[in-house]
Parts: sequence; structure tokens; C-alpha cells
Amino acid sequence: MISLGQIRAARAFRHIDQPTLARLAEVWVRAIQRLENPQFGPERSSVRVITAVKTALEKSGIEFLPPSDEAGEGVRLRARR
Repeated sequence: MISLGQIRAARAFRHIDQPTLARLAEVWVRAIQRLENPQFGPERSSVRVITAVKTALEKSGIEFLPPSDEAGEGVRLRARR
């Protein structure tokens, strides 16, 4: 699962606001607001919304990095080919 921090960092990398992400992920803006609300976050959002957001961000060039022994979770821009 992706974290709240990863979602916010990914949006910042790509300069995507919440309404744009909602359009790209084909979900309501309110679903993005709830997803990014620390009271709710990914843990209390639907799998469909999280999957749609993750897919939309990946299509925009984001790569999600899982935590490792050396570092925590993260995001980066995918290398251009």
C-alpha cells in the first residue's frame, strides 16, 4: 500500500493538484481529500480509490519505492527511456 506521504510527494513532484489527480484517477475530488486527510488516509480509504490514484500517478511518471533496511518509503521520477 502507498502512504499518505508518498501520495503528497508524488503530487508535488508532478505539480498535480487534487482536482487534477481526481480527474486522472477517475474518482471524486472528495475521495482525494479524504485520502490525504491524516484522520482517514490510505488506511481508511477504499482499495479502488488507492489503486486508481497509484495507477494515475505511475502513468504520470512516478515510481513508488518500498521501505528498505537502509531507507524509508519514497517516490521518484521514473527515468525517461
